[in-house]
Amino acid sequence: MIVVAVTGPIAAGKSTVAHALEACGAALFDADAEVWAYYQGEGLEAVGALFPEARVAGRIDRARLSALALADPQALRRLEELVHPVVAARRRTFLSEARARGARMAAMEIPLLVETGGERFVDVVALVDAPEAIRRERALARPGMNAQKLAAIVARQADDAQRRRRAHFVIDAGGAMESTRAQARDLFRALAGSEKEKPGDA
Repeated sequence: MIVVAVTGPIAAGKSTVAHALEACGAALFDADAEVWAYYQGEGLEAVGALFPEARVAGRIDRARLSALALADPQALRRLEELVHPVVAARRRTFLSEARARGARMAAMEIPLLVETGGERFVDVVALVDAPEAIRRERALARPGMNAQKLAAIVARQADDAQRRRRAHFVIDAGGAMESTRAQARDLFRALAGSEKEKPGDA
């Protein structure tokens, strides 16, 4: 099984690529979705204790949590210390189960791959990118996003040159969505084919 990380800056088109790979037959792991599941499940009490104002009606309000964490770097580090081991454990379980099912490819959507050194856990890094102006327009169209919050998020991310140095493949997601999906399908065919040809595979 070949393990592909789908990464890139905010609003580049990572989810489009990840879901296109899933549609081709890849097992899909969404790191952001796992973090959110943790916030609402086993991590509810710990996250709520760290950010009491983010807890609303017995749940973690994602927009409030994001704003509070971005405004307090020390608290953000403590939050990451809670979350990262959980996501790592869930990633290991996901990969083990995908291999047991006989998946030819596992695609993992990991926004902060470069920033956390996550490329050491994968075989291939697929960078999804788009021109900065397009990314900014897409990001600002998201509910709850504003220029200040976007700037804080971008400040935590690696720059374009760092990401491109770590990438094995770059998918241009600056155009039509179908073009992005077509590139993802091409990537799946290229990588799944190479995986099939590995000697000793069952």
